[in-house]
Amino acid sequence: MGEGVNKLALHGGSPVREAPLPARGHIGSEELAAVSAYMDKVVATGTLGAYQGEEEEAYCAAFAEYMGGGYADAVSSGSAAIYVALLALELEAFTEVIIGPFTDPGGIMPIPLQSMIPMIADSAPGSFNTGPEQIEALISPRTSAIIVPHIAGEPADIVGIMELAGRHGIPVIEDCAQAHGARFKGRLAGSFGDLSAFSTNSGKNHSSGGQGGIVFTQDEALYQSARRMADRGKPHFLPEGATNMQATLNFNQTDLAAVVGLIQLRKLPDMIERRQAIVGQLIEGTADAAMISMRRPGEDVVSSNWFLPVAFYPERAACDKETFCESLRAEGLPVTDDYRYGMPHRQTWYTERRVFGSSGYPWASPLYEGDPNREFACPNAQAMLKSHFTMTLHENWRTRDIDDVIAIFQKVAAAYRAG
Repeated sequence: MGEGVNKLALHGGSPVREAPLPARGHIGSEELAAVSAYMDKVVATGTLGAYQGEEEEAYCAAFAEYMGGGYADAVSSGSAAIYVALLALELEAFTEVIIGPFTDPGGIMPIPLQSMIPMIADSAPGSFNTGPEQIEALISPRTSAIIVPHIAGEPADIVGIMELAGRHGIPVIEDCAQAHGARFKGRLAGSFGDLSAFSTNSGKNHSSGGQGGIVFTQDEALYQSARRMADRGKPHFLPEGATNMQATLNFNQTDLAAVVGLIQLRKLPDMIERRQAIVGQLIEGTADAAMISMRRPGEDVVSSNWFLPVAFYPERAACDKETFCESLRAEGLPVTDDYRYGMPHRQTWYTERRVFGSSGYPWASPLYEGDPNREFACPNAQAMLKSHFTMTLHENWRTRDIDDVIAIFQKVAAAYRAG
């Protein structure tokens, strides 16, 4: 496998990268100053705002403007954003909601928690995202909504999906937890669906601090519904004398988090541009490594590159994917063998129907008219798991960091070059 400086760290050689890659460091002096100013106001007034204060109003208005116009409501998490978006549609229990195979557990759990049945559409061939053909195969008279996750920051064919949904009169929620700033045919992900849900936790491209989320829509009536559903069914926008109109929970975001979010939102375009530049350098720097290829978005797609899928071709390598990934990690590049944890319908809670105790509801309800035991093989999604591994990156990688990552790929690829 090579000697001296070329000997793999996995086999006793020196790693390319001795020190870990740097932390992201995306919270800085601007956020500190904004939070300090807010706390100065709190001390001066003696009042600590909870939510829906001027800070949150400013943040939501800025987010809606960033999205090209519409309405935004900041909530407590990305999972809460999906939950609220579903509630805002006022769907009936024991109907079916179609969703792609890859998502966070919090992106699918709100479906059965609202007594609806998740229907798992396969991904499109060669993609982590579902597509119109895969969704259409699951549409039935029981279909009440479609949720479209944009995985890794690469938008799904949302135009095709919206055309399909429009023909059937089915509302669409875009799950943009991984796709802040991504574009399809020139438009931002999240601007196509009836509603869209964003996560703004600390690990996402756009953050409002530790946890957070946003529900966005261009429909004023849906926005008003979302505001009610995010706030224990309070009668926002309803006639005077109305009372809480829906049983739900308090999903409000805090004004303090909105202070951070507003500063981070201003940084988002530059963050996305920098990530795209880094991925471009990685693609160019690994172009001659025959056993791997990094995904190049299609002509209509601008990815926000929340993580980077890497294709592995075992027929071109003198090792399997798992060994290749283990070697990358030994050289100092954290990678994940596949995106298996992003398929929540294969997790225990789903396979054992652990939603409402041991009842098996909503699947087991006699009011559900579909097949409660239906399985979803998702062969395209399975093929993606087999053929790809994933790596994370961030916009604050320095030139040395990028060079080291390329050097790691080149060293491992040279060691395992077939023939």
